[in-house]
Amino acid sequence: MFDRLEGVLFDFDGTLAPNLDLPDMRRQVIELTRQAGVPDHIFEGCYIVEIIDAAQAYLASNDAHAAEAYAATAHRRILDIEMAAARETRVFDFTRPVLQAASTAGCRTAVVTRNCAPAVELTFPDWQQYTHALFARDQVQRLKPDPAHFHTALAAINATPGHAAIVSDGAMDMRTGRDVGLLCVGVLTGSTDAQALLAAGAHLILNDIAGLLTAEI
Repeated sequence: MFDRLEGVLFDFDGTLAPNLDLPDMRRQVIELTRQAGVPDHIFEGCYIVEIIDAAQAYLASNDAHAAEAYAATAHRRILDIEMAAARETRVFDFTRPVLQAASTAGCRTAVVTRNCAPAVELTFPDWQQYTHALFARDQVQRLKPDPAHFHTALAAINATPGHAAIVSDGAMDMRTGRDVGLLCVGVLTGSTDAQALLAAGAHLILNDIAGLLTAEI
């Protein structure tokens, strides 16, 4: 597959490394948000970071100081969870060989993740030897599912959507990848099953990224 593509974007958690416990992280953020006095309808259906953004905006209409304090506490909770997980986690055994195979084939790669850069670097300290770029939550202005996250990464590796792919365990990335015009490859090493990945727009489902070494497009 790699010799047919200019570039590949890889999600991190659940794709290159074991997944974070995102349901528990979301539960903790919601608990903090409710304690701050924010009604559920303000953040209902939001992703974790977007819960904080919506709640901060709601609180700021009455008390800017309280809004900033809430946001700082919530973001610190996320960071603490990510770093605690990173200290106990390493990338999958197949991650480095697959990324090296992509590089050898002349296919440029980038990591696009909603995780923070320090956690990625703790889990994958030698990432710069295996992939060309990292675009974590704290390194971009617009975070996936905003297509800008993908477009920024594609530009950095000089890849065009019609000749690039997104590889991820997440339905969000399949939907965003479709919007951008990428080949969407779902993997089953995270928390999303094949049916959900296909429903979200995956063109191809693999058990894990090692399947990229023999997959055909």
